[in-house]
Amino acid sequence: MSENEEIAKPYHHVGILGGGAWGTALAIVAAQSGRQVTLWARDLASSKVRNARGSPLLQAVEFTATREKALQAETILLALPAQHLRSLLFKLPPELASPVVLCMKGIERGTGKLVTEVAAEARENWKFAILSGPSFARNVVQGMPTAVTIAARASLARRLQATLGNSAFRPYASEDMVGVALGGAAKNVYAIACGIVIGLGLGENARAALLARSFAELRRLGRRLGARDETVMGLSGLGDLVLTATSITSRNYAFGVSLGKGGELRDLLAPDAPLVEGVATAPALVLRAQMLLIELPIAEVVSEILSGAIAPRDAVPRLMTRPFKME
Repeated sequence: MSENEEIAKPYHHVGILGGGAWGTALAIVAAQSGRQVTLWARDLASSKVRNARGSPLLQAVEFTATREKALQAETILLALPAQHLRSLLFKLPPELASPVVLCMKGIERGTGKLVTEVAAEARENWKFAILSGPSFARNVVQGMPTAVTIAARASLARRLQATLGNSAFRPYASEDMVGVALGGAAKNVYAIACGIVIGLGLGENARAALLARSFAELRRLGRRLGARDETVMGLSGLGDLVLTATSITSRNYAFGVSLGKGGELRDLLAPDAPLVEGVATAPALVLRAQMLLIELPIAEVVSEILSGAIAPRDAVPRLMTRPFKME
């Protein structure tokens, strides 16, 4: 077998930790690609139906309440909230040899670390990859065309591409883990901002302007962190930002719309409310930028709104009265 053929050889058994919307969607993708799939979830009853009602492919997925059973797979997909990543990694056996794919979007609150950095710090000898891109779980479950990015060292990225890729789910391989991790996290913060603008009734012109300036912030921070421009301009950067910041299907955008319309933070962040990753990511994104002496005016305003320090409508002048400058 040639080197190229070996690189593209798929993993036959995929383990997934996390039975939420994205975990079940990825389980269906892997099953559709012909893989053996074992999914671990805390609540098996809900994981079998969430965003996947009526999918015959879900019948091919083995659900387990035993985490160790899913860890026996050839590659492991982690589809859990980003803020739980560090604690989860320390719960897994340190001798785990299977490649681990990070399928979450966020920046660790309190440290400002990307999920890829958290993973490398917690388990420095493991093989990690990250999967991100413009993808609503519901569309994936429905078999609608979806393109994402899988970043890792080249040989691992190609094997994961072969493992999960099919006619509807198209993973593009990359080696830029920093760019993919940053784009997937930051877009949630900017989606909240764009939602606030629409909720305030400021119009689509204002949202378009905010979206463009948000991308400028993302690109500026990406360059300082060493991300490639083509990654930030690609699926996991600009592509995911546009999707998340313009569709009411996005939890982060919908959250921002509700805030702009006068919704109370305590109600929108109630324990039974949908998870909005951008809420925890906003202060973490600002922290990381401050460490690098980079200004992110939009992210800073979002963070202040979420902390309750400023009301959404009072934040508008902060952004609109900044000094004029060359674009």
